Amino acid sequence: MKVIILEEDRVAKVSDGYARNYLLPKKLAVLATPEAIKQMGKRADANRQKREEQKKKMEELAEKLSSKEIIIKADAGEEGKLFGSVTTSDVAQAVLDTFGEELDKKKINLNEHIKMLGEYVASVKLHADVVAHLKIRVEKK
Repeated sequence: MKVIILEEDRVAKVSDGYARNYLLPKKLAVLATPEAIKQMGKRADANRQKREEQKKKMEELAEKLSSKEIIIKADAGEEGKLFGSVTTSDVAQAVLDTFGEELDKKKINLNEHIKMLGEYVASVKLHADVVAHLKIRVEKK
């Protein structure tokens, strides 16, 4: 029996018993009728278009983030060594303050530990295909 697996949006051939007793009652699949296949194609087109729009927005954000540097004020000693370190949470907050854009701290990659005053570069994964390079300057409070 041919069914459309709803979670994956694909057509699959499964045994009749598996479809009747498990997939169809739990609404994990629908019968693969010509009308249902046509609707699946429309959903796939809409999802593709939505992903392209999202990627375009993230590319614009990447350009915006790469154009300026963010400044993080931190407590430091005489030799420029920080009391503690700058974390991804600090960077996300600085981006919010500077650009007004909220970033997920888990998507920010500090290429090295920031424990001294100076300039650094972090990468931010905004989309599967879009990575922004963020310039960070750490200054003494």
